[in-house]
Amino acid sequence: MEPIEKLRKIRLDKLEKIKKLKIDPYPAKSNKKHSVSECLKSQDKNVQTAGRLMAIRGHGGSSFADLVDESGKIQLFFSKDKLSTMNYELLTLLDIGDFIEVSGKVDKTKAGELTIFVNEFKLLTKSIRPLPSTWYGLKDIEERYRKRYLDLLLNRQARQVFEIRSKIIQAHRQFLLDKDYIEVETPVLQPLYGGGLARPFKTYQNALGISLYMRISTELYLKRLIVAGFENVFEFARVFRNEGIDRSHNPEFTMLETMTAYADYLDSMKLVEEMTEHVVKTVIGTTKVKYDNQTIDFKTPWKKYRMVDLVKEQTGVDFDKISKFEDAVKEAKKLGVELKPFEKSVGLVLAEVFEQKCEQKLIQPTVIYDYPTETSPLAKKCKNPRYVERFEHYVTGMESSNNYSELNDPIDLGMRFSDERKKERLGEEEAHQTDKDFIESLEYGMPPTSGIGPSIDRLVMILTDSKSIKDVILFPTLKPENVKDKK
Repeated sequence: MEPIEKLRKIRLDKLEKIKKLKIDPYPAKSNKKHSVSECLKSQDKNVQTAGRLMAIRGHGGSSFADLVDESGKIQLFFSKDKLSTMNYELLTLLDIGDFIEVSGKVDKTKAGELTIFVNEFKLLTKSIRPLPSTWYGLKDIEERYRKRYLDLLLNRQARQVFEIRSKIIQAHRQFLLDKDYIEVETPVLQPLYGGGLARPFKTYQNALGISLYMRISTELYLKRLIVAGFENVFEFARVFRNEGIDRSHNPEFTMLETMTAYADYLDSMKLVEEMTEHVVKTVIGTTKVKYDNQTIDFKTPWKKYRMVDLVKEQTGVDFDKISKFEDAVKEAKKLGVELKPFEKSVGLVLAEVFEQKCEQKLIQPTVIYDYPTETSPLAKKCKNPRYVERFEHYVTGMESSNNYSELNDPIDLGMRFSDERKKERLGEEEAHQTDKDFIESLEYGMPPTSGIGPSIDRLVMILTDSKSIKDVILFPTLKPENVKDKK
């Protein structure tokens, strides 16, 4: 028998003994009146609290234990003389990991530690599987992700990451609410996926007899709300993209998306900068944070480059002067840039050169703007029609938002969607789908509009110095342990 099973059997035997004492090991309610943190401020007062036992130390007719709840840890002292016969017998059947409710007076021990001197206690939950004796430094990182509940229970640093995550979301929300934005909810299941360039997850709705897709973006629905007369909307969205998994990508992730009427991408640049700086200062207390042994400063204004200008600065190639696809391919080959089969235009080559040669060097918050038209079917064109009014901001070499002036010309959009079909036929699996209903909505008229789409997960990574997106998502997508890799 495995050691864990032997320990589990011992606890199951204790569970049976508890039941024979006519004690319910899993009562429905506790009469907890004080948090542990309140108990620590209640010397010479009687308290009643509850939590999980995290240590038990016996000394003859007395025992010490550590009781933990969400607010902190406090020592307990059990004396055989103060407990009823039933309580004392129950005390011998307790284990680390059990939940109990205790009543008693808070005072200091001879060693000077604040302690609850227990005069009565109640079992709330009998645990039948022992907690790991140690959690820090586990060699199998995957085990921490699979059993996040243990990671959070035993690893204070992991818990702090998600406390910070919550504060980051709330700071974004309050910033937008203070600017009179309205928070909305749009469909997770959509008859046609859109708003981004990504492969979707597909499902089937039995009652309607139709295929549906889990959203890859909320964008097209937020724009429909602008058509409907709303002027400032936002949504914190769980979005789903059937793509690769790496340190900065998870198939399910959190994105904030906004739409602002009567605004363009220059307004959105200001919004992203101001909001991100505000969030960082609110959560961290300063604009400077340490990430991967580097100091990242979110203080505005950030550096800004046209994509074509940064590529010229970094590689010496001026794509503004290249008009033929063949010439663009030659320059890409000289730089050692590999192109994908569907990248059949100067603009797509430019974007690939930027991604492979420039992106990773953008450590401090940096705005890259004026993207090639071919990369952005939903963005409004610049005066130079080769480019669109789109920008992304990068931090620590990671794309951290996607934003643009929204294309509101239904005729132009129809032609852009046709171009996406051409890319799809050339093998682009992430081409944008043709949403005829959305085109129809634009025909009723949408005012000048700009939207932003900052990544929540990647900002949490930076503010918590986390190297993997799995560290900042409570339950990241993992392959089940019993599923083998495909050969």
